[in-house]
Amino acid sequence: MSGRSRAARRAAHGRGLAAERLCALRLRLCGWRILARRYATAAGELDIVARRGRLIAFIEVKHRRERSGALETITARQRQRIENAASIFLSRHPNWRKLSLRFDVMVVVPWRWPSHLPDAWRPDRTQAIP
Repeated sequence: MSGRSRAARRAAHGRGLAAERLCALRLRLCGWRILARRYATAAGELDIVARRGRLIAFIEVKHRRERSGALETITARQRQRIENAASIFLSRHPNWRKLSLRFDVMVVVPWRWPSHLPDAWRPDRTQAIP
């Protein structure tokens, strides 16, 4: 278990949820349609799944004090978990498999509009998403 108190974990969770809501708002204002938020799978959770035109983005949201610190928290293991969750999402929505796919990151820092980093990584092609 983490060294943080229950109250600190609860506060961090609340900040994360607020960050996801803010990111979803920004995406909608930029013409994206939110397909899912906090989409749970056996592999893990997808923070936001959004579509614009023929593109689906699986978006990981990070809330940190500084932008650079947020990007460093996305490890290879976490990217693999997100890719696996995206694969499960697509298996449940086969019509969307034909669309272009992308993995994005949105970073929320205090008192700033969320930064959207499109195409933040590409999946390992040996384990391609269907």
